[in-house]
Amino acid sequence: MTPPATRREFLGATGLAVGSASLALAADDRPRTGSTPRMKLAVVTSVYHYLSHAYHIVGRFLDGFVIHGEDGLHRPGFEIASLFIEQVAEETDLGRAKAARNQVRLSPSIADALTLGTGKLAVDGVLLIAEHGDYPYNEKLQKLYPRGRFFREVTDVFRASKRSVPVFVDKHLSYSRPEARSMVEQAQELQFPLMAGSSLPITWRLPALEVPLGRRWNEALVVSRGDLEIFGFHALETLQCMVERRDRQGKPQGVVAVTCLEGDAVWDAGEKGGWSRQLLDQALSRSHTVNPGDMRQNTLDFKPPAGRDFQTRLRHPIAFLVEYADGFRASVLILNGHVDDTTFAGRLAAGGDREEIVSTLAYLPAPPGARFFDPLVLRIEDFLTKKQPPYPVERTLLTGGILDAALESRIRNHQRIETPDLATIDYQAPADSGYIRTPVANPEANKV
Repeated sequence: MTPPATRREFLGATGLAVGSASLALAADDRPRTGSTPRMKLAVVTSVYHYLSHAYHIVGRFLDGFVIHGEDGLHRPGFEIASLFIEQVAEETDLGRAKAARNQVRLSPSIADALTLGTGKLAVDGVLLIAEHGDYPYNEKLQKLYPRGRFFREVTDVFRASKRSVPVFVDKHLSYSRPEARSMVEQAQELQFPLMAGSSLPITWRLPALEVPLGRRWNEALVVSRGDLEIFGFHALETLQCMVERRDRQGKPQGVVAVTCLEGDAVWDAGEKGGWSRQLLDQALSRSHTVNPGDMRQNTLDFKPPAGRDFQTRLRHPIAFLVEYADGFRASVLILNGHVDDTTFAGRLAAGGDREEIVSTLAYLPAPPGARFFDPLVLRIEDFLTKKQPPYPVERTLLTGGILDAALESRIRNHQRIETPDLATIDYQAPADSGYIRTPVANPEANKV
């Protein structure tokens, strides 16, 4: 069954209440330019260069983007009122010229971006995009993006103005588990909606996969690639958005322990049942990039691309083994050299001793368009309009925490790291997981 494209059709087909919306917004559900004043957004970003996250997200708000199977060019019903860029390199910056062409206020500070020079909060929402830029790494190979610092400056304006607005944080909240938790607590204290995360949970799934809430899961596995932390987060988000739907028998979503393995220890763990070779094969069967030849040798042959961040793309396999509070276990394998995409496989109980394996590819159309930002911007629009995140921010808090614990395990000689701070995190998965249902590209058949 092909999922319906429009919001109304999707809601009608699934029986969901308005508020658990499909990503595909119908034209009559979108804000109309000129009918009411458009909501003003402040953008706070680390850099704005070609193919940066700010380039993709802000560009879609300013220029619109095509939704196939809908009404063509979609223009978000929001005004980018201000743009703060922390790092501006003369040879690569595109943000200043983009702001000038679109009459966007180029702000010298985060406070100015939020107040538009008035001294008090003057926008209706904040996009915090701190991905890319010249920032150091710590011993865990985490890039120290200033998301937490940016967030504190945003909340300083909220406190001074005695008013707050919705905030979207691109990707994980922070490299630091305590800082991420503090960000969520500040949002709760100041009572503003907070959304965070990336495109992986809501991009296209090939083939379509929506496991009903409350099914009993036996095991899950994700295969991915890329930088240890930056793509490790993507892989864990892909895992969590799937397994959060399981029957937890009243236990919290949280995680009690995480272990990171490297090299031959990854393969040894598979032979000992630490992760499932059957699920690995099923996940790889969905990959569009899987390399022929021996998997072990391919990971050894991998050569990371030249550049400043090459040290975070490791030339050996990585495994994250995740133990949940309800006893469920899952794993992530990072296999640079063998795959260059992200796939998922899960084993579901099917009654008695029977099991059912499901699998899918989290499809990420390549740059320059990087079309996976389409569903992310649609979801951000939904969030800003309704002032309610499409999924609880606790998902991102948990996912980022698992990643931080895994990287801690790595530098502690691959010890199992107990995570009492993550064990009590709890939330209910949304009935609609929210992945995009519209066609990736023009689906019209040729008539010859």
